[in-house]
Amino acid sequence: MKPAYFVLLSALFAAGCSQVPTTSHTSSAAAASGVHQPEGTSAPTVQPGWSGQYFAIAAAHPLASDAGLEILQAGGSAVDAAIAAQMVLTLVEPQSSGIGGGAFLMHYDGREITAFDGRETAPAGVSETLFTRADGKPMAFREAVVGGRAVGVPGTVRMLEMAHAEYGRLPWSRLFAPAIALAEDGFPLSLRLYTLLRSERDLRKDPKAGPYFYDRDGEPHAVGTILRNNELAAVLRRIASEGSKAFYEGEVAQAVVDRVRQHPDNPGYLSLADMAGYQAKRRAPLCSIYEPRAVLPPRSYRICGFPPPSSGEIAIAQILGILDRTRAPFLRFEDPLWMHYYTEAARLAFADRAQYIADPDFVAAPAGSWASLIRPDYLAERARLIGPQSMGVAKAGTPTPLKATLAPMPEQVEYGTSHISVVDAYGNAVAMTSSIEDAFGARQMVRGFLLNNELTDFSFLPSDSSGTPIANRVEPGKRPRSSMSPTLVFDNASGELLMSGGSPGGAMIINYTAKLLYATLNWGLTPQEAINLPNFGSLNGPTLLEEQRFAPDFVTALQGRGHTVREVGLSSGLQAIQKRRGAFLGGADPRRDGRVMGE
Repeated sequence: MKPAYFVLLSALFAAGCSQVPTTSHTSSAAAASGVHQPEGTSAPTVQPGWSGQYFAIAAAHPLASDAGLEILQAGGSAVDAAIAAQMVLTLVEPQSSGIGGGAFLMHYDGREITAFDGRETAPAGVSETLFTRADGKPMAFREAVVGGRAVGVPGTVRMLEMAHAEYGRLPWSRLFAPAIALAEDGFPLSLRLYTLLRSERDLRKDPKAGPYFYDRDGEPHAVGTILRNNELAAVLRRIASEGSKAFYEGEVAQAVVDRVRQHPDNPGYLSLADMAGYQAKRRAPLCSIYEPRAVLPPRSYRICGFPPPSSGEIAIAQILGILDRTRAPFLRFEDPLWMHYYTEAARLAFADRAQYIADPDFVAAPAGSWASLIRPDYLAERARLIGPQSMGVAKAGTPTPLKATLAPMPEQVEYGTSHISVVDAYGNAVAMTSSIEDAFGARQMVRGFLLNNELTDFSFLPSDSSGTPIANRVEPGKRPRSSMSPTLVFDNASGELLMSGGSPGGAMIINYTAKLLYATLNWGLTPQEAINLPNFGSLNGPTLLEEQRFAPDFVTALQGRGHTVREVGLSSGLQAIQKRRGAFLGGADPRRDGRVMGE
């Protein structure tokens, strides 16, 4: 039985939907505090949750979920449905992800868990000073992002092709049909996309994107306007018939390279050789055992997520493991003391993230294994640092006796993504998070799709003040550190799949996904109830609370423990599917346009 306060919180959220203001890229409070979110908030919608028996897909737009459902109904696999949904998202949610960006995909086939890495790579022509000015100071984010400088080699298409070769059931070409039809016949511009277009400053200037998204007066096309994208349809037709080669070689690749290198103000370094040479990677997943201390009867879970270059699974495992070694398991969400413990655990996790996590092909794991950061004895050591007062800013730990040889990365803004979760009728599951980084990426449209600006996920400074290199500095061929956290949860005793989930949200992805896992695995909430809870977290700075969701005395109690509290718009986009008592329960974030569909 759920505590009454969870019912109250859900009711308050539903009742308050019409009162939450539509905002621009960041709220004024967020801007004042230096806290940014990848996409501005738009009016929330009440999500009732979903249940079914056979298969399900949760994606960030109803048309994407509908495409995935069509593929599942036709006998497709979870990978097939994810591909169809992602192609539609390229069209209908262009601000967040698409074929011009990258993705991480977690897959379970009933026996084996595989992590498919489609993260963008830095072109061969870049140097570690890509984002530093002549005086050695870092560029401003906007100065770096708009144009070609920050464009990495896109990885989504080649990664999806790799996953389909192993786990697809329907022909590759069949999976593109829904997106091609929508691109040619048109789709209605959503309120969310309209809201983001209205606050966007640079997209209007692009010769392709400007006329597509805006009218002659520079205003976004009205909500409900039918947008058609024949250029994208043509690209998708070629990829459908020729495979990823049609994207990474030939005229499409040439068009991408030309836009990047010929930008008049901020050219980049992408080359045809970079495009043709891109390789998706198959990686071993990173899994941790989680046994919530206050749950009766006792349960043991195996939580599997993406290894570096993602920081997501390591940070989430640290947060959950540290929390379980405090009084937090015996407290309720409405108690400010629980929030104190949570945000202190997050500070410790983000301190380690800044110190250690980067592309494993370039940076060695501490003690030779990323698992060193989630060892039980190390988490217990970190938990002992949490006291009655906030530490404000935590320092990285020492999971190995050897001194760290690299410098921690300074705090730096990260931006947006999209998430898809799928379970099919054959026992397969997918959790995939994809991105073009900032809202609308590099603000460069090529053949109907937007290019990423993922290179800004690297540290803008290559070293600290003493000259010690930063792990996540720019290097040719390197994959930037990510916070994307596609997650699969299993019963540790039986091995049964219990959940697929994840979220967009820049660095806050880690906090959003941790919220979903904690609320479902500790408090027994359904995915929808967990997603509906107010958002919160810390990036090893201020304590962040979702604006208009916490009572004044709650905030005051945290301030009394030394927290610097910032109430800001925290626009998560959580999607989750949970298996419970033989059925599937789905949840989609009311803060975005997501939808769960299935049978």
